[in-house]
Amino acid sequence: MPDAQEGANNNKLTEDMGMEDSRQRPALPTPATVWLSAAAGGIGDLTPGASGSDPSVSQRLPLVLLVEDNHINQVVAMEFLTLMGVQARLAKNGLEALAACTDAPPDLVLMDIQMPGMDGLECARRLRLLQREGNLPDFPILALTAHALDADVAASLDAGMDEHLTKPLDFLALRTRLQRWLKLPEPN
Repeated sequence: MPDAQEGANNNKLTEDMGMEDSRQRPALPTPATVWLSAAAGGIGDLTPGASGSDPSVSQRLPLVLLVEDNHINQVVAMEFLTLMGVQARLAKNGLEALAACTDAPPDLVLMDIQMPGMDGLECARRLRLLQREGNLPDFPILALTAHALDADVAASLDAGMDEHLTKPLDFLALRTRLQRWLKLPEPN
C-alpha cells in the first residue's frame, strides 16, 4: 500500500508535467445517431441550403438506403455513411427495402445478400422489375456481402446488382465505390 509521501510525489509529478489527476477525466461529447426503419417512415429532404444556413450549398444530399440485418454491420455502415456526409436510411430486410424504395426512392442502395424473409438477391430482382415497369426511378444497387467467390459475384450481377462489395467494410474502399455512383459532399 503506497504511503502518503509517495502519493504526494505522484501528485507533484503530474503537476510538474502539466497533467491533471488522471482520475478526473473531462466529459467527452457523445455523438448522436438517429436510427430509422423503413417501416417507421423515412427522413425528410435534408437540403443544406434550404434553411438558409449555407447559401452556397443548394444541392440535396445523396440518399443511401442501407439494407442490412446484422446490428454490428448496421452500426459500422451507418457511421461510415454519416462520415461521408450523405443521408442514410436503414432497412433490415428485403421487404423493408422494397417499402422504403417505393416510399422515397434512394440515390443508391447498399444491399446485404443474406437476410431473413426476403434476401438481397430477390429484393434486387423486384426493384429492377419495378424500375423496368416505370414504377421506380433508376438507381444503383451495390451488393454488400462476406461472400466473395466468383459464383457469388455472378449471382449478384445476375440479380441486377451494379457492383459486389465484400465485408468487412473498409471506409476508403466504400467511399471510392460510392463516388463512382454519387456526388459525395466534400470532406471537411
